[in-house]
Amino acid sequence: MKTKLLSIITLLLLVSCSAPKKDDIDKKVDNLLSQMTLTEKIGQLCCPIGFNLYDDESYKDLIDTLPVGGFWAVLRADPWSQKTVETGPDANQSRVIFNEMQHYAVENTRLGIPIYFAEECPHGLMSVGAAVYPTGLGMAATWDKELLYEVGDAIGAEAARRGAQFGYGPVLDITRDPRWSRVEEGFGEDPYLSGMCGSAVIKGMQNHLAATVKHFAAYGIPEGGHNGAAAQTGPNYLMSDYLSSFEIAVKNGAKSIMTSYNAIDGVPCTSNSWLLKDVLREQWGFKGVVFSDLGSIWALHSTHRTAENQLDATAQAINAGVDIDLGASNYGSYLKEAVENGMVPIENVDAAVRRVLRFKYEIGLFDNPYIDVSNENNYKSLSLESSLKSIVLLKNDGILPISRDIKNIAVIGPNADNMYNQLGDYTAPQDPDKIVTVLEGIRNRADANTKIIYAKGCSIRDTNDADFESAIKAAKSADVTILVVGGSSARDFKTSYESTGAAVVNDHISDMDCGEGYDRVSLELSGLQEDLIEEIAKLHKPLIIIYIEGRPLLKNTANEVANALLTAFYPGEQGGSAIADVIFGNYNPAGRLPISQPRHTGQIPIYYSQPKPHDYVECESTPLFCFGHGLSYSKFEYSNLIINKLNDTIEVSVDVKNIGNYDGDEVVQLYLRDEYATITPAEKMLKGFKHVFILTNETQHITFTIPTKKLESGEFTIMVGASSDDIRLKEKIII
Repeated sequence: MKTKLLSIITLLLLVSCSAPKKDDIDKKVDNLLSQMTLTEKIGQLCCPIGFNLYDDESYKDLIDTLPVGGFWAVLRADPWSQKTVETGPDANQSRVIFNEMQHYAVENTRLGIPIYFAEECPHGLMSVGAAVYPTGLGMAATWDKELLYEVGDAIGAEAARRGAQFGYGPVLDITRDPRWSRVEEGFGEDPYLSGMCGSAVIKGMQNHLAATVKHFAAYGIPEGGHNGAAAQTGPNYLMSDYLSSFEIAVKNGAKSIMTSYNAIDGVPCTSNSWLLKDVLREQWGFKGVVFSDLGSIWALHSTHRTAENQLDATAQAINAGVDIDLGASNYGSYLKEAVENGMVPIENVDAAVRRVLRFKYEIGLFDNPYIDVSNENNYKSLSLESSLKSIVLLKNDGILPISRDIKNIAVIGPNADNMYNQLGDYTAPQDPDKIVTVLEGIRNRADANTKIIYAKGCSIRDTNDADFESAIKAAKSADVTILVVGGSSARDFKTSYESTGAAVVNDHISDMDCGEGYDRVSLELSGLQEDLIEEIAKLHKPLIIIYIEGRPLLKNTANEVANALLTAFYPGEQGGSAIADVIFGNYNPAGRLPISQPRHTGQIPIYYSQPKPHDYVECESTPLFCFGHGLSYSKFEYSNLIINKLNDTIEVSVDVKNIGNYDGDEVVQLYLRDEYATITPAEKMLKGFKHVFILTNETQHITFTIPTKKLESGEFTIMVGASSDDIRLKEKIII
């Protein structure tokens, strides 16, 4: 026992001695800063694009001219970067590239300051061969913080093994307008769910690198659903609804943050000193680095027109608190002049450089700038688990799970056998052997003597590429039809792209109807998909409809005609296996909606916490499927609500029993309503959730804790249930 205790003490001493101390780092930073020229300081604040630099002499020319602080998207592979599975670097090539770039920077610059590498990691590293997980909405649909921590840890580990020090993601934009093209990237409509799910991913990622939280702020509520358009909101709702998810992330240790393209009440976020200094740094105590989004400083002059020229735009951004210019188009070209003519105090430059250098010292980049060659981990099982838990069963009349006695299954629809349509935006080109489509999943999970008949039927958008006849023939000959429709964020090499990487909507008809740059005026299914649903429904045979989508598309017809209805928010590389496991009953569905499903595009914005509106002339005001909704093959009974008021918290407990015939998961949701407040209170607000696995006939005692420091005194209603409109127990209390 004594020997074991001495070993523990020795280990603790070694850890404490090896961990960098803040005072030591500050001294090193100040010493290095005192040796730097203005050009060298500016270089540390520049992060140019890297995917076209590493394989020619332009990289060395850049370093010789301006010793930059780091590079972004060296490993990025997609149609914008023009890197394919064959031409993009794999894991081993990535490490060689990074080490060669690092070696030149350390050995051939005056001060030998190592560079950092930042890579896109919204739902997996955006690099050839890396794992692809469900997109943000899919992650949020799991309502499982423990799982998302594991996913974040895996994403961070894979990116760090290939050489990255920054991983761009997760996206914490609160979305109230699903016409917006990037809704798939975030965690839905609720700030608490977004903040908690995002923080779980961040904590996992930051075991290995710094997570860069995007996009600060109010980016997900653009006017007209247009990407980057202005956000119109008052200060109260800005703080309570659109900034609080970021506050949760900062309080949970997020190390970097990225500004957004939009303006709030006329003030661009990239030049908003109140947002970046008063709120982020002073109120929340953020100590990390702030990136601009690509071209967002340039846009202060070109788009927002709040800067007279690019020199003015550069001064506005750094004076507001933007540390690093992503793309380097402004700081690299105009910052020196802005300092020399007095537009930017040198103290502002020094403060930003200190934060960049401190980050490099804290992660040990000065001591060990190179990457060890190591084997890649296989994340297939984690990708499958996250896909399984992300699938939401919206409707089921008892047809699911389908009987093993069924011998003829028709699998039809544009998303039944298209691997890229289930992966989402910000995904690298993939080896087909790595991805499992729905058709492949059904074939793999079905009995050997079950006949699977496939027909595409139609495309997502192209109305000239329809073959209803084959689809109808397949459905007629089958005992049950699985119809897979929805949307796509799959980029292709025929599409044009903006300088920011956003896709340009043009005459080329691809499947893409979602993803950055593809905003929509309607939430109807694109192309002829609605017609395909109606034609198959006319057969009056058992019908299961699955939506694979990046935004909540309208499902009114599908809800009317289908025996079962499911949605999967781009479920990732193992999505087909996961969907098949749910359909055949190998897995009891556990996903819950992180965003409301409207009945009509005209209802937007529609979200669970808004004050209850009156019905429209044409339809109800309620969503077709509410926030938090999701069915199971089992049933759960809620009882014994107990509320205890403590000093600074409220403790809420409830018993949940599985009274069904299947073991399964339940997502227990806790909501709070402030009955009366100084500003109009929300109808209800999510304040807690727990994703729990409960055996048949088992009862679990679930406990929540609600902090009361930010609550006004008065009457509140505590509500516990299975969704925002399926409240099982409630009780009023006075605080």
